[in-house]
Amino acid sequence: MPKIDVATVARVKGSPYPEPHAAACAERVRQRLGDAGGLCDFGINLMHLPPGNWSSQRHWHSHEDEFVYVLSGEVVLVEDDGETPLRAGDCAAFAKNTGNGHHLINRSDAMAIYLEIGSRDMADLTTCSDIDMMSANADGRFVHKDGRPYAQP
Repeated sequence: MPKIDVATVARVKGSPYPEPHAAACAERVRQRLGDAGGLCDFGINLMHLPPGNWSSQRHWHSHEDEFVYVLSGEVVLVEDDGETPLRAGDCAAFAKNTGNGHHLINRSDAMAIYLEIGSRDMADLTTCSDIDMMSANADGRFVHKDGRPYAQP
């Protein structure tokens, strides 16, 4: 059946980033709705972003387009050109390979909930704008921009 029972989709708290880069995203919760529906070509995540948390490190994708739609609450979109508030009903799109890093920060006092939609290109390289980190979809490992792996805990 195509209907997805969101209540049964696993809730994954935090991020897979190596420390100290994971701390800013430690309380975010992701539900992979696309995976739950068996989708292969693009992903859809239902995100819960508590006050004070970031969606991710600021980043851009080489081969993936991204789109976010705010369902409730308020976040601040941070990108190269500055900051833009996004509220329920607002959306933003990020074309692949622009080099314009982006992320969302919840600076409000309430939970923000949004959909995150993106393509799943195995050739994609995610580059972080403000820190020395990148990741390839091909292996999912986080490495320094010179290719050195992060130390394992």
